[in-house]
Amino acid sequence: MSEKLKIKLSIADRVYPLTIDPAQEEGLRKAAKNIEQLAKKFEQNYAVRDKQDVLAMCALQFASKIEQNGIEQTEGSKEAEQRLKALNDLVNSKLAL
Repeated sequence: MSEKLKIKLSIADRVYPLTIDPAQEEGLRKAAKNIEQLAKKFEQNYAVRDKQDVLAMCALQFASKIEQNGIEQTEGSKEAEQRLKALNDLVNSKLAL
């Protein structure tokens, strides 16, 4: 069993100490960096001074991307399923000859 790793992440001018598995470190650091970059973008482009509002907008942005990816994957799966069914029907019709 691997040892836990203690790290500190800075998000919206606050430091969050975490105890994590070493395999999680890279992903968490990248996520914190993405949040920081998006928060700065919101602060620069909109007259938002409250960090809670900025973080809420970041959460909404990331959550909407996840939801949209899920919708697109579902649509892609349906299209693939329809194509496979059509191919299966074609194969079955040729085998019946």
